[in-house]
Amino acid sequence: MGLAIESRFHVLAVDDSIIDRKLIERLLKTSSYQVTTVDSGTKALEFLGLDGDDLRNPNQPSVCPNIQQEMEVNLIITDYCMPGMTGYDLLKKIKESTSLRNIPVIIMSSENVPSRISRCLEEGAEEFFLKPVRLADVNKLKPHLMKSKHKNQQKQENQEATEAPEVQQQSYTNKRKVREDGLSQDRTRPRYSGLAVV
Repeated sequence: MGLAIESRFHVLAVDDSIIDRKLIERLLKTSSYQVTTVDSGTKALEFLGLDGDDLRNPNQPSVCPNIQQEMEVNLIITDYCMPGMTGYDLLKKIKESTSLRNIPVIIMSSENVPSRISRCLEEGAEEFFLKPVRLADVNKLKPHLMKSKHKNQQKQENQEATEAPEVQQQSYTNKRKVREDGLSQDRTRPRYSGLAVV
């Protein structure tokens, strides 16, 4: 049963090194996760549905049609040192976006620099892994995925709860209308006009 639950989780792995990308992909697939890999922070944001306009204004909802809309990303694991957009920059963009900020982000690096680690954790990274990533590191992902899934379920329940009273009111109004419209002539009370009281 554990594999069935984990297999629903989709991880986006971001690394400019093909060797590290293949390693993390293999470890994640061995642990029964669905994996998508990209080679840059920019491509990760495109996959997540953030286009250039969203990068300038991250509070705007994403309108870019994308694969991510069909397959929800449950966790992002990214290298810190990449050309162009670093893993730290990617982390900041994700945490600034209202639609993506609840996705857990894991940073990985081959350099053990305490200031870098603390900066990433302060910005919102869930974990910081030293490369090479091992199976023991991948096993640390499950609690973050479960927490993310729980948050998404709560958000969905809250949306349903706010929509429910509206649906109930509409249902009541429709039932009353059907009753009024559906009354046949023989089911209505006869009108007594011109009767004298004795």
